[in-house]
Amino acid sequence: MTVGEGTQGRKTMLYRHVKNVFLVDHVWSVSSHCVCVFFFYRVVGPAVTFRVRPNTQNVSTADVANIAGRSELTAESTKFLILTVVSILCIVAVLLASIVVYCLRHHSHHKLKEKLTNLGTDTGSDATSTYQELCRQRMSVKQPAERPEPMHSVAPQFGDGGPIVSPSARSSTSSWSEEPVHSNMDISTGHMILLYMEDHLKNQNRLEKEWEALCAYQAEPNASTTGLGAGNTKKNRSNAVVAYDHSRITLKVENSQGSSDYINASPIMDHDPRNPAYIATQGPLPSTVSDFWQMVWENGCVVIVMLTPLTESGVKQCYHYWPDEGSNLYHIYEVNLVSEHIWCDDFLVRSFYLKNMQTNETRTVTQFHFLTWLNQNVPESSRTLLDFRRKVNKCYRGRSCPIIVHCSDGAGRSGTYILIDMVLNKMAKGAKEIDIAATLEHLRDQRPAMVQTKEQFEFALTAVAEEVNAILKALPQ
Repeated sequence: MTVGEGTQGRKTMLYRHVKNVFLVDHVWSVSSHCVCVFFFYRVVGPAVTFRVRPNTQNVSTADVANIAGRSELTAESTKFLILTVVSILCIVAVLLASIVVYCLRHHSHHKLKEKLTNLGTDTGSDATSTYQELCRQRMSVKQPAERPEPMHSVAPQFGDGGPIVSPSARSSTSSWSEEPVHSNMDISTGHMILLYMEDHLKNQNRLEKEWEALCAYQAEPNASTTGLGAGNTKKNRSNAVVAYDHSRITLKVENSQGSSDYINASPIMDHDPRNPAYIATQGPLPSTVSDFWQMVWENGCVVIVMLTPLTESGVKQCYHYWPDEGSNLYHIYEVNLVSEHIWCDDFLVRSFYLKNMQTNETRTVTQFHFLTWLNQNVPESSRTLLDFRRKVNKCYRGRSCPIIVHCSDGAGRSGTYILIDMVLNKMAKGAKEIDIAATLEHLRDQRPAMVQTKEQFEFALTAVAEEVNAILKALPQ
């Protein structure tokens, strides 16, 4: 054994010796005896050996062993008890934490559900603020660098001595801001189409003959038996423009206020015969407002294009089918005005929150209202209408539901707008040949009297030519 090893061994022996002496002292303190009773004790590994002198208490080695055993058992029991208590406390803590987390999540879910419920029932600012922000994001309104003088009325929409109506408290104004022109049309195609349009516009004889041929055109089939039947004629603003039997929007009778499936509205197909791209309809009458909102709901429409003022020269052109403030209930459809944004003198945009009171389902609907297009007439500028159209399409982009387009009778101004939009959409998709006359015949196959005057047809040509010119200017040369 080396010196270091011997030293380490003696330290270990000394530690065990001291430990066992303490053990003997503890045993004796527990048994209330004097330590002098023990003698000749030695440490042998983990054990201690000793002898007991004869004593007056008659303590034997068995008594000492029992006392030591009881002490060790008590220590083990105490240790086990502590571990048990600690384990129970940990389990209780985990359970409490789980309960707290569950309660917080349940409370949060309840608050969210309550908030959504309130959105559908409260007509105040709390019920509309969320949807106002949603509609603002959808319309992506650009903030002007300098705000113009605020508009204090929307009188232009009523013109010709009509009543002056102050805008809603939710109205806002914007400076003129044109939407950028986008198209997939290539330069060569654009120039060909532009030359075709300019040739039509310059050659008045050709334009006159083309219009005469369009006036002589008769759609087949062209029966309107349902719309002219008993009980339905009062739902038509004009019996000269009534939806064809083979091409009309039908309402669900079980949800209709008058238990009828009729509304003077026509689905207008473009390239997909299964899904209409538009619904051309008349301006609602007081008796057909609930039918109008039922049509909006059942066809999943989210965009309405309104092309008429409410009144022209004292003559009603369309019923005021939305609330000026708060909400109105039309049969089972609650319409809440969320916002009204006045873009310029020519048009404004309204956002509605539409709720089906039977199912409690909701959706937002955006109305684009062109104010200065009078009946049997054309807008003063095609530029304004083209920018109006771009804003409509920006809101509608990416959707598959039909756009509702209406004026007064749902034919003249509505047909002109749809004709322009349909032709420009075909061009944007890469069409190489454009035949506006054939496109108009296609529209008249689906609703009578679409585009009512030669001036409206010529305006459509002019608008298409101007948009093509704008697209060519925007293309990289």
